[in-house]
Amino acid sequence: MLDVLHEERFVDKAPAAVYAKLLDERIYLCSIRTMYRILKENDEVRERRNRLPRTNYKKPELLATKPNQVWSWDITKLKGPYKWTCYHLYVILDIFSRKVVGWMISTRESGELAEQLILETCHGEGVDPEQLTIHSDRGPAMTSKSVEILLAELGVTKSLSRPNISNDNAFSESQFHNLKSRPEFPKFFGSIQDARAFCQWFFRWYNEEHYHSGIALMTPSVVHAGGAKNCSRRRQRVLDRAFANHPTRFVRGRPKTLKVPKEVWINPPKKKEPNEFVATTGAGTIILDTPASVS
Repeated sequence: MLDVLHEERFVDKAPAAVYAKLLDERIYLCSIRTMYRILKENDEVRERRNRLPRTNYKKPELLATKPNQVWSWDITKLKGPYKWTCYHLYVILDIFSRKVVGWMISTRESGELAEQLILETCHGEGVDPEQLTIHSDRGPAMTSKSVEILLAELGVTKSLSRPNISNDNAFSESQFHNLKSRPEFPKFFGSIQDARAFCQWFFRWYNEEHYHSGIALMTPSVVHAGGAKNCSRRRQRVLDRAFANHPTRFVRGRPKTLKVPKEVWINPPKKKEPNEFVATTGAGTIILDTPASVS
């Protein structure tokens, strides 16, 4: 039986497949369970099939401390007037200010259209070489050769999410949720012109009027233009005046206005525990309880 399992035609087959093939050839040697027992006795119980080697993708860790340092972009589908029809909405979002800096709608998804949008947005924002990192998932347009060449020419760093991990592109996913959860968002669009008109209204509202909870209840346009500090000072003066007029209303003391975060991360690095010590050895990086543990 072991010789049969070692035959070239069976060497990468599971015992169940070998058993079935032999039966089709009108041969019975033993049961599937016996095949496993024979393999185990000879220390051969392991994956016998040829499998695609699994790639370990590195978790993207991107930091933005001001606008136009890290953009996140993605494509979502908007339902059209007929079944199986849709329009493709491309959106580029600045993760620090949450401003939508570029968008377009098309009847198809392609790397050439994405290239055009990225190029126009970079020129519109005055992006310099080596200034920007642009992050996306691994869709066909995102991984297209035309986009890759364009980013290299512009001096823009390309970042990709890990496969099947939506949290790596959470900023774009959240923005699409905001779009599609609006009460004005229709069940379908009658034409591509209708879709463009709606998105033109929505993104103007989102950038200019939407008080975003992630940026201290300011609008994305204010933060993107660098007006966050002035806005915070004006709000603080209002609170100070209210506190001076009615201090008893504030049981916790002088109120303070919200501040825009100084750092915005895509996947912030894991923080070390206070008593951890990181050491790098020939075997890789290890975490020890104290520096004294290193030898």
